[in-house]
Amino acid sequence: MRFHRRLLSAAALLPLVLVIGATEPEQPASVGISEDGGVVVAAPGTASQAAQADAGTSGAATASQGAQPDAGTSGSAAVSAAAVLGGESPDGGLAALAAEPGMVPPVPVPSREKAPPIATVKPLPKSADLMGRATLEGGKLVVKEKGGKKKQLTIDPVLQASLTQILRNYETPYGAAVVLEPSTGRVLALAEHSAARPELRGLPVRAVFPAASIFKVITGGALLEAGVTPDTEECFHGGKRRISEKHLQDSERDSSCYSLAVAMGKSANVIFAKLTNKHLTVDSLRRMAARFRFNREIEFPVPTDVSLAAIPEETFSLANTGAGFGDVYLSPLHGALVAAVAANEGRWVDPILFEPEGPAPLLPVEGEPVLTPEVAKDLTAMLEETVTSGTARAVFRERGFRVDDAVGKTGSLADREPFRDYSWFVGFAPKDNPRVAVAAIIVNDPKWRIRGTWLGREALRLGLERMPAPVEMTAPASAAGKH
Repeated sequence: MRFHRRLLSAAALLPLVLVIGATEPEQPASVGISEDGGVVVAAPGTASQAAQADAGTSGAATASQGAQPDAGTSGSAAVSAAAVLGGESPDGGLAALAAEPGMVPPVPVPSREKAPPIATVKPLPKSADLMGRATLEGGKLVVKEKGGKKKQLTIDPVLQASLTQILRNYETPYGAAVVLEPSTGRVLALAEHSAARPELRGLPVRAVFPAASIFKVITGGALLEAGVTPDTEECFHGGKRRISEKHLQDSERDSSCYSLAVAMGKSANVIFAKLTNKHLTVDSLRRMAARFRFNREIEFPVPTDVSLAAIPEETFSLANTGAGFGDVYLSPLHGALVAAVAANEGRWVDPILFEPEGPAPLLPVEGEPVLTPEVAKDLTAMLEETVTSGTARAVFRERGFRVDDAVGKTGSLADREPFRDYSWFVGFAPKDNPRVAVAAIIVNDPKWRIRGTWLGREALRLGLERMPAPVEMTAPASAAGKH
């Protein structure tokens, strides 16, 4: 019997565990970089401070201070936007761009290769760490507020404990898993563990992880809107790990062809780079990223980093970013919400951490449109390829651990010095009636333990066990014809 099978079968016997022990960080030492590892956003009129912020010290803007530049201060906004995008200040073109939510990163985006932001991430303050403060009362997790009032969390204690224990038992250097109910936004688990830095808290809400190929979900949505269909084929050669400018051009050496759907499932970098180059503009990709809440705050009771995305104007860099090689960062909470957009027929639903007061249940919400239902349906079909025939096929076919009708996207990328291997999975299940959406991230050192795809599958499997399908009420046969 395999080790993880024994581990999970024993999970029910484990006590309900919550990771605790947050360390209160010091106050911010300077304007631009906060002591909790996030980048604070300069207020309108302080563009020079934003430009001076060191892009290598962090990868996320704190949600509590993520105000967009003031559209009325055109000169200041243009300078600030140019500093963020790494260009020279134009005569107001970037000022108008910066006035639109999410179109320009609120702060300089760190270089993934030169200064990975995970290297400087700090723990959440104890006051903000609601999971660390939560106590178990009557089978529910509650948090005491100022004045003694208690509020019940949406977190499922059993699911939270099971996922946390998996991360602990495998001694993951850095790991986090988020599970939520897509139709309502109820967050069911915010599990985390860091064997490399046991004092570190708040990983589910920290955008210090390169988005890697998870960004192909955003690129895929933009391509579908541009008229590319899931069946559209593109031919290629090479480009599995690195893409050169020659790969963007059609060539007699292009001996293999994938449809867009197959390319999503197999995470074919060169296909996404070529299609980005042929069908997308910097404006269309920026707008799709902004609609998916990159470079924008996500309202949540736990301060959540802004997921930064630098969408460059240079042709080859834009194609690279569309393929998942850009300077784009994602928090696990945001990753689950990205998956939930497809699950919700293209609608964004804000995450919820507190149960509503009173007897009324939390019902599905309308949400804000991100994609049309038709585009969301096509995107979901493409994400299904990942599980049925693509990069997650083997994990999801493991005997005894299958998750039926799951869809998702994998992502992987590595830092060189020191070596860190990032592996992602985001997805939801079941495909046609989604009950849970998940995101899982594992950062391994050279000694691999588990990867994000395996953890993501377990988050889906265990989440579905805790969120059973509603029982359909049918009238007995004897009642047929009676009114």
